[in-house]
Amino acid sequence: MSEIADRINAVHRELGKKRIPAGEGTAVLLRRGYAAPIEDVWDACTDPERLARWFLPVTGDLRLGGSYQLEGNARGEILHCEPPRLLRVTWVYGENATDRDISEVELRLAPAEDGETILELEHAAVVPAEFWKKFGPGATGVGWDGGLLGLDHHLRGEELDPATWHDRPEAREFNTLSARAWGAVHAASGADPAEVAAATAATTEFYAPAGDAPQ
Repeated sequence: MSEIADRINAVHRELGKKRIPAGEGTAVLLRRGYAAPIEDVWDACTDPERLARWFLPVTGDLRLGGSYQLEGNARGEILHCEPPRLLRVTWVYGENATDRDISEVELRLAPAEDGETILELEHAAVVPAEFWKKFGPGATGVGWDGGLLGLDHHLRGEELDPATWHDRPEAREFNTLSARAWGAVHAASGADPAEVAAATAATTEFYAPAGDAPQ
């Protein structure tokens, strides 16, 4: 089994429902352990300088009730913060977002008996039916899988540059396996097998386009 497959299999994935202010949302949940104390994992996830090294540069009024902006990506408000265990933020993508487009991301950390930290990340959103039918949970899930991989590299002292990662051959393998893993979660939820297959293929093509395959 490849190192990429090992890291895919290190993550537990779930699909569920969660009510948020925008309405009844679909929630993707990722859980995995990290060989680092909870304070270090929390600092890696909340310190702007460290976040820029494995995720994205972030600016804003980074305190409870404040707002944040991820460079070239999402923005939102900081709704709840209990260091070093809980962070909940709104997640808004796009300049013309409406109230129904505002999703929520919650990060939960807990110490494990062996000195590791268990991280749970839950992203709940009201997803348009046509978008869900096309991509399923992988549209959100694959992106967060990449984030957790970057955090894993960072905590190991093996920096993974988010700006160049997608150009590397192993990124294609990782994204392909991640799309399949989310396809399995989608199938386990009782979705139609044909819809699952189509959504998995569309997600794979988005994150690992066939045109980028080595010749």
